[in-house]
Amino acid sequence: MNDPWWLMLIKVVVLLVVLLTWTIFNVWFERRLVGKMQHRLGPIMNGPLGLGQALADGMKCLFKEDFIPSMVDRVLFVIAPLIAGTAAFTAWAVIPFGGQVEIFGVTTYLQATDLPVGVLVLLAVTSVAIYGFVLAGWSSNSPYSLLGALRSSAQMISYEIAMGLALVSVFLYAGTMSTHQIVEAQAQPSGLLGFVGMQDWYWAVMIPAFVIYMISMVGETNRAPFDLPEAESELVSGYITEYSGFKYAIYFLAEYINMATVSAIATTLFLGGYLPFWPLNLIEPLNNPWLGPIWFIIKVQLLIAFFVWLRGTLPRFRYDQFMKLGWKGLIPVALVWIVVFAVMQYLRRTPMVGPAMYILIGLVAVAVFALIMVTDRPKPEPPPVPEGPFDAFAGGFPVPPMPGQVLPELSEVVASVAEEVEPAAERSE
Repeated sequence: MNDPWWLMLIKVVVLLVVLLTWTIFNVWFERRLVGKMQHRLGPIMNGPLGLGQALADGMKCLFKEDFIPSMVDRVLFVIAPLIAGTAAFTAWAVIPFGGQVEIFGVTTYLQATDLPVGVLVLLAVTSVAIYGFVLAGWSSNSPYSLLGALRSSAQMISYEIAMGLALVSVFLYAGTMSTHQIVEAQAQPSGLLGFVGMQDWYWAVMIPAFVIYMISMVGETNRAPFDLPEAESELVSGYITEYSGFKYAIYFLAEYINMATVSAIATTLFLGGYLPFWPLNLIEPLNNPWLGPIWFIIKVQLLIAFFVWLRGTLPRFRYDQFMKLGWKGLIPVALVWIVVFAVMQYLRRTPMVGPAMYILIGLVAVAVFALIMVTDRPKPEPPPVPEGPFDAFAGGFPVPPMPGQVLPELSEVVASVAEEVEPAAERSE
């Protein structure tokens, strides 16, 4: 893209305003939707339908005292939120909002820039954001912040691998890594339902990759039920425990922008991007590229509603369950799917193999892998149970009993405590 500098400036300013306004709306949207799910009203005061409440909360963070604890590393403490906020905005530079249009006599795309490796840029920028979280926990010099940062880094590494593997099949099918070209490739009629004008959106072609990406994007953004880095019952607020004021607002802003970012990536790569829904795509006026941002925002907003639905319905995962899902579930399935999809792509281009055989091979491969996953494996032997009475306070703090151990009766505990207290009382007398 060879846009003049003034057009690039307009795109950047418009993109910045849209993201900030959209974030304010998403805060209100989440609170209202969760309220409806829990039979509450949500924010209804301060502006029409309570829309002014989210704006007021943001302004309050901006004008609060910018407090910095004395024990922190001040340089890294200040740089960390800037890294997270910058990465959140930068990812949108290669996401297309619409097709080719004409602005003040210049033909361009409704996109800041289009790169031949746009999807790799998205993955790279979203990966850089982890430095903002790790540095926040390290520089805070707090055990809660450090544990939250370590959890966040482990979580992002685990689920970003699965996310990247889920996108490989998109590259194989589209033959490009340009985000704009991937959307345009999905505008072609579908092979099975193309006779009714249905487009070839990739979620229907590669359902396993789409499901893996949808799970991974929730873990990537630290959202419920994968919000382990900010588990308030364990870590207060995780890596942002020591932050307040404007710096806290940047992390809060980055979280909601990242939620919209991963939803925008899913929309671009799997849901047709700025293309209209079927059968609206059959109406020629609705294929106007200036309407592309409307279709794009609707799709992204539906995925954000999916985030909110998960938060309102699912409990938080235990950390070992969460890591097991990523390393033993999503990553192996993604690797097998890449191999299966690559073979299916080769067979699809072979004239001797028809569509029926193509579908049959895919179903057989999925069935074999599912059979392997559900096959019972021998369970390891349980650890030996220590002999003798179980003392929950032997280590100085209460611990739960191991399998096979039984807590002593309450009467026995009271009797043992009394035996220890009586001699001490006698000595004091």
